Amino acid sequence: MATAPTTQAPAPELTALGQAFRHLYRAVTRMRGRDTHLAGTELSHAQFELLIELDERGELSVGELALAARITPGSVTQMLDSLAESGHVARTRSETDRRVVRASLTELGSCRVAAKRAAWQERWEGALRGISTRDLKAATRVLERLGDMIEQAQRSEPGDGVASPSEPA
Repeated sequence: MATAPTTQAPAPELTALGQAFRHLYRAVTRMRGRDTHLAGTELSHAQFELLIELDERGELSVGELALAARITPGSVTQMLDSLAESGHVARTRSETDRRVVRASLTELGSCRVAAKRAAWQERWEGALRGISTRDLKAATRVLERLGDMIEQAQRSEPGDGVASPSEPA
């Protein structure tokens, strides 16, 4: 009679980290979910992600934006329609390939990104105040490893790409 392999319970620190990660993931998911209830003049989290990419990298094609934001070109095109209509981005056709549409921030778009960044920077610094540089560096390494693990799982697993904490990544 075969016996089930014994599994060792994860260290309490790993369990606590998993719970904290789930809490963070759920909070971000709820924040993104609220986007469906925005008033007409408000920008969604996903739209801000596009604006931030344009702010950091300059003019980009729809394809480049889609890769950077990890969403489909069709979704980027829809968001750019709205962002152009509201005056946050300008779109131009490429001089060398008329099929390519490039987007860039307008002055209004730059101002909105700067204001949003300032508000979040204040929250960020407040939330992390009192945490040592050493602990922040350790947290950075942990988040980078978790990001790499999730990326690897997405490439290797046909399902949702996220292994449970008890499964190897």
